[in-house]
Amino acid sequence: MAKVLNQDEPAPVSKGGIPYWVKITIVFFLGWVALYATRAILNPVMDNIQAEFSLSAAQLGLISSIFFIGYAGLNVPSGILGDKIGKKKVLVPGVILFGIMAAVTGMMPSFTLFMIAWLLVGIFQGFYYGPQYGLSSEAIPKKHITLGSAIINSGMAFGLSAGYFISSYTVGTLGMSWRAPFYVIAIPVVLIGLAMWWVIKEKPKSSAGVSTGEEKPKLKMKELFSRNLVFAYITIFCAIYAFFVVVTWIPYYLQHARGIDGTEVAVVSSLVPWAAIPGSILFSWIADRMGKRRPVLLVMLPLSIIAIVSIVAFDSMWVLYAALIGYGIFGKISTNPVLVAVVADNAPKHALSTAFGFYNFIGMCGSILAPYITGFLTDVTGTLNAGFYFAGILLVIGTISVLFIKENNRPNVEGAAN
Repeated sequence: MAKVLNQDEPAPVSKGGIPYWVKITIVFFLGWVALYATRAILNPVMDNIQAEFSLSAAQLGLISSIFFIGYAGLNVPSGILGDKIGKKKVLVPGVILFGIMAAVTGMMPSFTLFMIAWLLVGIFQGFYYGPQYGLSSEAIPKKHITLGSAIINSGMAFGLSAGYFISSYTVGTLGMSWRAPFYVIAIPVVLIGLAMWWVIKEKPKSSAGVSTGEEKPKLKMKELFSRNLVFAYITIFCAIYAFFVVVTWIPYYLQHARGIDGTEVAVVSSLVPWAAIPGSILFSWIADRMGKRRPVLLVMLPLSIIAIVSIVAFDSMWVLYAALIGYGIFGKISTNPVLVAVVADNAPKHALSTAFGFYNFIGMCGSILAPYITGFLTDVTGTLNAGFYFAGILLVIGTISVLFIKENNRPNVEGAAN
């Protein structure tokens, strides 16, 4: 009988000598590159889109909000579906389809059709999160779970930077249409989807269609609302809201408030994702070494508050650069793998895909609200500053939530008291 992958056992090694968990860490890293590069191509060309379709700042923010309605709305259903029919069967088609729909978005002649196509990109991206972290949490050994998640998570940083550069270079430097980046990004995304189909292995199934081993217990909704999970949900909502204020509006802010244009917008905007890479790996390594998540989060979140407020609070360009780097190091990209570990520590083992889908759905509700609310506050106040300050207030709430996470009550961690 085929053997089921188990976190308590050594990960299987392929014929080439590379452990399976290393392979899927790499391919899932590329998956996040694909997701975030596709999202980020929009941000440097928001000014062009605003001019072509004669949009207000609130309508401009609505483009991203609509995208994330589709994305967040599919997180829980895709997680449930992944647990029922197979995570790979949900994840891979989603990647390929959102790559195709990105190209379709660039072809749309009106704002309404553009929004519909962009919504579909978000819907198909919604197939990714729950199944991906369900598969990686099953395959990565427990002693490497936070670091492995950080490496996967760092694909977000590479993707943001890649998306910024694709848009800024093709449009700002080469003088191409704002539609060109949507065509360019589609090709590597589809190729990454095909690579996933080749690499990812589902748990072996019995003839009855059930994973070999013990029968899965039925999921009870209250299992998704334990104390630690609830406060993890609150924290990720606040962190993601702040993050999407930054990544959605920072190129626009640099152009309109700081007079930066062309590829320089991509360079400055990319300070956040590039700084997040060492920050994410460092703090995840510390969390794994400590075997605790809360102390690490209680350092990172207050420092991210200082950073996000400093982006708009000072006129100095050097303070701006330092604030963007600081937010990269301590912000959402770096805190997410630590919070993923909180979920992995506390979620029901038989429904990891569902739990991660629900966690990300709650978090991504912040991404739905952040672009529109920030645009609305900009229309009302005449400045983007208010939106950044509001994000800082939410991060204070996220920090308070972390204080209520109990490290001695983690059912999936050996030695933790119940």
